[in-house]
Amino acid sequence: MSYLWAFLIGGIICLIGQILIDRTKLSPAKILVIFVVAGVILGATGLYGRLVEFAGAGATVPLTGFGYLLSEGVRTSVESRGLLGAFAGGFGASAVGLETVLVMGLIVTLVFKRGDKITK
Repeated sequence: MSYLWAFLIGGIICLIGQILIDRTKLSPAKILVIFVVAGVILGATGLYGRLVEFAGAGATVPLTGFGYLLSEGVRTSVESRGLLGAFAGGFGASAVGLETVLVMGLIVTLVFKRGDKITK
């Protein structure tokens, strides 16, 4: 049953993103920022934590989950380090994910050639 809830909640989050892409004039970059900031705000209020407990990966994999991860990292770092933790906590919590993105981006850049494949 947990797989079903993860699929449904993750699908709803992605559906909201697709609706924003299709029905508004927002650029994908702005939608990305909206999702991350929404995850930070919902994480800071404690609402997103409940959703993560309920839906698991369905709530942590979308971009809102990245915002939640940042807010949780800042919260725990502030508790242990004080105000200085507010600057380092988000990076510490998301370091593995960010490193993976950078390494995979480098590998893709080295393996594939750049070029537009537009045909008329």
